[in-house]
Amino acid sequence: MDIDAVSFVGSGLQRPECVLCTAHGDIFAADWRGGVAHILPTGEQRLYQGMTPDGRLLRPNGIALNADGSFLVADLGEEKGGVFRLTRDGEVSVFVDRVDGKELPPSNFVFTDCARRTWITVSTRRIPRATAYRSDVADGFVVLADEKGARIVADGLGYTNEAAIHPDGRWLYVNETFGRRLVRYPIQANGELGSKDVVTEFGEGTYPDGLTFDAEGCAWITSIVSNRVIRVLPDGSQRLMLQDADAEHVAWTEKAFRQNELGRPHLDHIRGRRLRNISSLAFGGRDLRTIYLGCLQGDSIACLHQGIPGHPPSHWNYR
Repeated sequence: MDIDAVSFVGSGLQRPECVLCTAHGDIFAADWRGGVAHILPTGEQRLYQGMTPDGRLLRPNGIALNADGSFLVADLGEEKGGVFRLTRDGEVSVFVDRVDGKELPPSNFVFTDCARRTWITVSTRRIPRATAYRSDVADGFVVLADEKGARIVADGLGYTNEAAIHPDGRWLYVNETFGRRLVRYPIQANGELGSKDVVTEFGEGTYPDGLTFDAEGCAWITSIVSNRVIRVLPDGSQRLMLQDADAEHVAWTEKAFRQNELGRPHLDHIRGRRLRNISSLAFGGRDLRTIYLGCLQGDSIACLHQGIPGHPPSHWNYR
């Protein structure tokens, strides 16, 4: 895909880390003004924002769209997180903030699958989170919330990031950002997970963050730092689809990562010609052939038409 063909929608967004698209042409993005930014098909923008029950401004990282038009927000607070339900009127209520009797740490991602099960990822138990930007730290986990309650179903992950159900419904795929791999777990009939299987490992400059699937069952991965989009085939082989990397910055980051010195400066000042630290990807457009990119340092949503249709997410027909 040609980086010069990238265009942008929306304006004035703050840290649109996660982006969602629907069949009706709506685009939703996490927004650090305290909630969810909504870009309507007309181009009009709205902001749905709120405060947590304990008085904190929401710090949304991942978001999910509910059938009733409300949202689930994975809160990336400084010292604690949780998942909250946010209505378009600004009402906020707790969805899950404790698991196994303990408060959830800053929470990364949330999505609800077609079976109405909600999956939550927590990157690390360490506070501050930056102390887990290492290959030898693996304390991230996945929470499943269903009619049985909320419980940890996968643990020991190397900075858990976005997760998604494979289109065949049999596997939960998970990105380990600083483990630098895509893994998957078989989903059992009761929602519990089987043993972890490594789908593919990523090399220099790739730190997997966003994750979604196309209609052919291939995973699409976004990489922070290097502004890459990678398509992972069912056999684990990788195809680089898009890149807007600054070689000098990538080399500086790689050196710090190898020496266990990676920190916020390496992630907060990404230089690209068009893109500003890609963190998520969603397929949209009427034919699901347009990709929309959430960028941590962006103030709009990048988009690019391409030839491979996406797999419609569980919220595709919601409004």
